[in-house]
Amino acid sequence: MTDILIVDDERDIRELISDILEDEGFTTRLAGNSDECMAELNAEPPGLMILDIWLKDSRMDGIDILKHVKRDNPDVPVVIISGHGNIEIAVAAIKQGAYDFIEKPFNIDQLMVVIRRAMETSRLRRENNQLRRKDNQSSEMVGKSAAFRTLIGQLDKVTKSNGRIMLTGPAGAGKEVAARYIHSRSGRAEGPFVTVPCATIEPERMEEVLFGRETSERGIEPGLLEEAHGGVIYLDEVADMPLGTQSKMLRVLVDQQFLRVGGSDKVRVDLRVISSTNRVLEQEIEAGRFRQELYHRLNVVPIAVPALEERREDIPLLAEHFIGHLHRSQGLPQRALSDEAAALMQTMTWPGNVRQLRNVVERILILGDGADEIEAREVPGEEEKAGGEGRVVLAGSLATLPLREAREAFEREYLLTQINRFGGNISRTAQFVGMERSALHRKLKSLNVVTTNKAGGRVAHLEEEDAE
Repeated sequence: MTDILIVDDERDIRELISDILEDEGFTTRLAGNSDECMAELNAEPPGLMILDIWLKDSRMDGIDILKHVKRDNPDVPVVIISGHGNIEIAVAAIKQGAYDFIEKPFNIDQLMVVIRRAMETSRLRRENNQLRRKDNQSSEMVGKSAAFRTLIGQLDKVTKSNGRIMLTGPAGAGKEVAARYIHSRSGRAEGPFVTVPCATIEPERMEEVLFGRETSERGIEPGLLEEAHGGVIYLDEVADMPLGTQSKMLRVLVDQQFLRVGGSDKVRVDLRVISSTNRVLEQEIEAGRFRQELYHRLNVVPIAVPALEERREDIPLLAEHFIGHLHRSQGLPQRALSDEAAALMQTMTWPGNVRQLRNVVERILILGDGADEIEAREVPGEEEKAGGEGRVVLAGSLATLPLREAREAFEREYLLTQINRFGGNISRTAQFVGMERSALHRKLKSLNVVTTNKAGGRVAHLEEEDAE
């Protein structure tokens, strides 16, 4: 951006600066008082401002205008000029966010050096912000199961709106990836995506982190809400937000403005809010730990992110995705996943969900023997299950049962696992276990195993659960 706004109450000065800058290839706009300046800012933010401290016949002086610029257009660099300069004014201007301070009468060469440095600094800051947005964290969603397709269908419906989204699901299920997916396909994709990790921020610091602060010693320190201006603020595990902060956050959602801690000027923001939680917020409301008004403001469109056990069919795809990602990002070996290892992973329990699966894949690649394929024996925890010489360690509970009851318990758990592994698809399960479909149906009925719809797919469980 080469557009420069020059604000000075002396017509000769502002026109002289304008002529010099235009000779250097810049475009300029001129303002002789604070009203003209604010009108130009509201029409379109410039690439840089040259701002006089003292403005005759104006409602605001240069410091007041600087505060407004840093509040509403923090990316615009401001160079302060003054004929009455002193160290106190220079310090005040820098504290309020000015790029530099130049005293009149100034040297034209000096002014040009400062302007070029300020423009370059602003350009680098914008590029760094864009790089951070692109891809610190992936917004790629991976899967093909029925539960996954249902989730993607819901996410795609909300990408183009500006409505607030509440993502629910267990820890590690991929709620932040879902939030980034929404952002990357929305009209705010070029804007920032800022995460507020509510569970890890100390309660007494939450308001400073969110709203920023103003002090005489350090000037203005923007918070996460300001950083997210024009983009998305993601409230991760919002149930952990302190009650006092919840009340203030509610006002932000209503007014789209707030006060920094220690500040007196209201800061306007343009935000889309996406929240997530692994708790049942209705229970948190009943317990007095979450404000009902805030819940209704955030829960405009609720979307459930399924646990990994509800989409076991996706485990091989996810594992292969993580292998490729870790190869590109960390230089870990690019290895194929054997059918046996994939099948084993689909039968395991994953309390940590997708996050745990990624960690397991990373461990395998780090500790692996370098073979082309990942074998089942490399899957963490599997070595403890082996009894040596091809034997399987018998669980203590089975060892106490007569043969007939032990066989029935094993068949029940084995078939439950296989059905869930194949997303509730009985035909694929029958093919894998080597049974006719009709015979499998009879076996399932005798074992009291049924399948029901859940999270867009089918999940197997014991019939007795329905009566509980």
